Amino acid sequence: MIHFEKFSLANGLKVLVHEDKSTPMAVVNVLYDVGARDEHADKTGFAHLFEHLMFGGSVNIPVYDEPLQIAGGENNAFTTNDLTNYYCQLPAENIETAFWLESDRMISLAFSKKSLEVQRKVVCEEFKEHYINKPYGDVWHKLRELVYTTHPYRWMTIGKELKHIEEATLEDVKAFFTKHYNPANVILVVAGNVDLAQIKELAEKWFGPIPAGDKYNRNLPVEPKQTAPRFLEVKADVPLDALYKCWHIYSRTDDRYYIADLMSDILSGGGSSRLYQSLVKEKQLFSSIDCSHLGSTDEGIMVLEGKLVKGVDIKVAEAAVIEELNKLKLDGVSVAELEKVKNKTESAMAFEDMSVMNRAASIAMYELLGDADLMNKELDKYRSVTSAEITEQSRIIFDENNCSTMHYLSNN
Repeated sequence: MIHFEKFSLANGLKVLVHEDKSTPMAVVNVLYDVGARDEHADKTGFAHLFEHLMFGGSVNIPVYDEPLQIAGGENNAFTTNDLTNYYCQLPAENIETAFWLESDRMISLAFSKKSLEVQRKVVCEEFKEHYINKPYGDVWHKLRELVYTTHPYRWMTIGKELKHIEEATLEDVKAFFTKHYNPANVILVVAGNVDLAQIKELAEKWFGPIPAGDKYNRNLPVEPKQTAPRFLEVKADVPLDALYKCWHIYSRTDDRYYIADLMSDILSGGGSSRLYQSLVKEKQLFSSIDCSHLGSTDEGIMVLEGKLVKGVDIKVAEAAVIEELNKLKLDGVSVAELEKVKNKTESAMAFEDMSVMNRAASIAMYELLGDADLMNKELDKYRSVTSAEITEQSRIIFDENNCSTMHYLSNN
């Protein structure tokens, strides 16, 4: 059970405090309710570009990292299709430094052509290195476009096209900042060796004077139900043929999400899982195979991806995958096999909660989903999943009409 207190400032900023006196450290986690799904289809990659711009210095603090390092702290950030998260950890007695830094860049980020050019270059290089020049680098670009026709999950966090970042203007960037980077769209979590009264005082002092801004009301197009199989063949200069199969699943707040999550573990959660045992170890059709889901806030996808053993026909390999999925649909899962993946999930959750930094991030993310206390109820949701539910959902999810397939073939 993770305990926390919660309050809001007059400007709409939500603050959650998790006290842990067993550590000398404190974590300040600032979650902005903006991700790649909130971008315009002609101007993608902005949420991720902003993650970089936020480290470009503010009006009062030219170099973000310097005061934090002097205070003994470290920091980082990440962007997903659903959110942007900034976090820093430092000795608890220096926590006010983090409040000063985070509030200053929220209210007075230094917008300059120079800063934009520097960060644009960094992001463009990242795009080229990871998504253009790297083997299999464009897989997720192609998969998202195949699987999603309507919802903005159809592009990646890095952006749909390199030119969207190359052509971003200072005005574009400022407009994005004004729309999303204000207290009304922020969840601030403070965790570690802190106390509630102290955090209330610091939050009022540093974030209270910032104007609220307009609360961003998300109104995204809903992805229509897929009613026919989709297929794409790609040929590229890669070492091995690869198979990708995607199925639409449920949103992060749907109770059926937990069934789908356990199902992916039954299929490929480690060396004793079904797909590994059958297709890698016994039949030796794949050199590696994995089945996972994206854990996205809105309705997401389950993805099976496998690299084939050289010389294996991809149609033979795909038929073997379908055979394994049919076994799950027809024969279901034993209580013992389900119990094993539940135990594995429970230990993974316990391990994750050991770090105060992870706890802070979790509190923020669950609050974004609607209620931070959800994280204290998740284990019960996993425990309550039955074998019958796994069978039922395997038949619904692994329906051929709900499937998008990509054969990514080697030119070699």
